[in-house]
Amino acid sequence: MTLENQNYITAICSIRNNEIILDGKLVFKTETLDFSDFSKKAYQHLGISYPKFFKMDNLSKLAFLGAEMLLQNEQESDMALVFANRSSSLDTDVKYQKSIADTANYFPSPAVFVYTLPNICIGEISIRHQLKSENSFFIFDAFNPQLMANYADVLINTGKATKVLCGWTEIFNEEYNAFLYLVAAEGTLTHNKHSLETAYNE
Repeated sequence: MTLENQNYITAICSIRNNEIILDGKLVFKTETLDFSDFSKKAYQHLGISYPKFFKMDNLSKLAFLGAEMLLQNEQESDMALVFANRSSSLDTDVKYQKSIADTANYFPSPAVFVYTLPNICIGEISIRHQLKSENSFFIFDAFNPQLMANYADVLINTGKATKVLCGWTEIFNEEYNAFLYLVAAEGTLTHNKHSLETAYNE
């Protein structure tokens, strides 16, 4: 990669262990172990006003909270979104399966069914921030910094986007881990596999 094509990580947010950390600083923490309770308290603490949040599935809430931390002052409508996780939408799929498993008590919920695709969380972020952009959602066994870095760099270097919001948003059975970051053409922290691995493991 030539110098003129070098991109940079401009902000990082992680959500895990009942904490929200933005650029290395603790923003919110609670003792609760239940994600639904944690996400509600985080929403209230951050002063977010977006009633649709409470209708979202847990994967969308997790991605939404991370995006809120990083996009507060962003205006680019051509910001691309590149997300990934391991369990896809399985957390919601299990809930939906329970609603249709009993043929004698068959009550499939459209409100749950609409979230049985992992990329719906990208749609929720796009609606909230009025993004009309390139977007992708990948399924990996684990966080894949090399592919994420390559994909984001291609989007910026080919002019497909001015910035890219990347995210690893994994949640299943109350175990959750979100790692979101912004990539741009200017900054101080070099965007590459090593930087991402270091930040992810902090």
